[in-house]
Amino acid sequence: MSGGPRRVRVTSPQTRIALTRRHRPAQHLLPPPQQGADDEQAVEAARALFLRQRRLALRTLGLLGALLLGLSGLLAALPALDRVTVLGFPASWLLLMAAGYPLLLVLAVTHVRAAERAERGRREP
Repeated sequence: MSGGPRRVRVTSPQTRIALTRRHRPAQHLLPPPQQGADDEQAVEAARALFLRQRRLALRTLGLLGALLLGLSGLLAALPALDRVTVLGFPASWLLLMAAGYPLLLVLAVTHVRAAERAERGRREP
């Protein structure tokens, strides 16, 4: 077996680039400072924006968890919804479709607007 051909690992250039990026420090996530501004002040403003957006993301994740667990808990607490049908569909399925997805959409739109508002607040003097 040792005399056979040697195996060669083949990866795409994109994979190699992605693997090398993993070792960079977290500073590359910050937006570049604005030209003409004091660099230290701009970096601090970028860090503050990053922290605000991270808190916003954690709040959104918490609300998402509450929504999903709340709907699941409601369906577990009310098993009778499986037996009730509306237009031939179980009420529990309709609750998931009629309440779950629209609430997910509202949560996503609210998150994006709040993140954009935080960015606009940073840019405005």
